[in-house]
Amino acid sequence: MTQDTDSGAAGGGFARPQIVTLLTPDAEFAALMQGLWPTSVMQITHFARGRRAIENLFNDPPDLLIVDEDLADMPGLDVVALVKSENVYRQLPVIYVISQEALASGRDWLAAEIDDFVARPLRPAEVRARVLLTLARASRSFDANPLTRLPGNTSIIHRIQELIDRREDFALVYADLDHFKSFNDKYGFSRGDEVLMMTARVIVNTIRSLPGIRSFVGHVGGDDFVFIVPPEVAEDACRRLVATFDGIVPSFYDPEDRERGSIQSTDREGRLRIFPLMAISLAVVFNRDGRLKHYGEASQIAMSLKKKAKENPKSCYVLDQRRGDPPPFAPDFPD
Repeated sequence: MTQDTDSGAAGGGFARPQIVTLLTPDAEFAALMQGLWPTSVMQITHFARGRRAIENLFNDPPDLLIVDEDLADMPGLDVVALVKSENVYRQLPVIYVISQEALASGRDWLAAEIDDFVARPLRPAEVRARVLLTLARASRSFDANPLTRLPGNTSIIHRIQELIDRREDFALVYADLDHFKSFNDKYGFSRGDEVLMMTARVIVNTIRSLPGIRSFVGHVGGDDFVFIVPPEVAEDACRRLVATFDGIVPSFYDPEDRERGSIQSTDREGRLRIFPLMAISLAVVFNRDGRLKHYGEASQIAMSLKKKAKENPKSCYVLDQRRGDPPPFAPDFPD
């Protein structure tokens, strides 16, 4: 999720209004918070007492909890500990509001289970920045693929739409592994995960080998990945990726399967079949001159291109041909 921290942008960039629960007896702080954003961006519910807020928290959990150290009825850290003790709410991000004296007290903050803090005297610009950054960190943490740690679907969609809205030229590449299921069925999920980790590293390192470009790599899930590069380097990136992947993937097979160039496994109907070694199919969608208006258009184009790429049993890439883009190309690398 990309956050706009410019004060004139009202903290835009959220897909929906963010729900914030604020626990503080400080009416001035509550007024400050409620004045930093319009309700279309941040909806802030204020409680002066901790116990009154707890039931509301569990019934309707917010996107962010802000807790003052000095509540009228209980210590702020007791509220934090109570919320974090519930497994389903452990990931709820918490900002703790403290005094300068508490900050200098030598407390073991690692044991406090808070995600960030603001210290009095409260400065609106700092409060605003810490709230936005905490929400952004939480969003990235929730969205990251647990295996590869690459940004997940939400981040991918936001990045594509952000580039479209800015009318930036880019190439969006959808990468999909062919015959991955048959490999998983024969060798097991552990070795399958190793292949996915390898694929992630190959994509990241391939993009990193292209100097001086802005790029993005994401993991949609399973054996589906995406990356975004400038249009002029997309074909070079695909060539390098295909060559590197094909050079590495045979090493994941047992020697006899590698030498034979195929494995025996069951298909989706449960029938025993011969499958070739895994390959990678790449579908490249270009956005030039503001051609795309919505990320769904890019996804739709990519799906049709991916079908064409999968007609080739070997690793290959297919480029979007519209508006004078290069023709489809499927390199025939040596077996």
